[in-house]
Amino acid sequence: MAEADAGSVQRCGAAHEEDRTPCEGPLMAATIVTRDGEEITGCVRHSARRLASLPQARLHPLCCLSPWAVAIYCQAATLPPFAWEAGL
Repeated sequence: MAEADAGSVQRCGAAHEEDRTPCEGPLMAATIVTRDGEEITGCVRHSARRLASLPQARLHPLCCLSPWAVAIYCQAATLPPFAWEAGL
């Protein structure tokens, strides 16, 4: 997991380096699978942002067992791609 800054705040793996919003929920709430098959595990907020930003991305099938999967889908549906660039 990457650190946000020198403040040693843990960030989830789905947090884009330009996205300075804090993580929401467990740091390993879900795994996003890109169209190339790369797996990115992250919190609810950043998983939703990645899902909204990556064409043909999807939640890992086993993620459906996660109580956070619905929250991620709902948030992703309301976000534009690269929401952090729009200040969201």
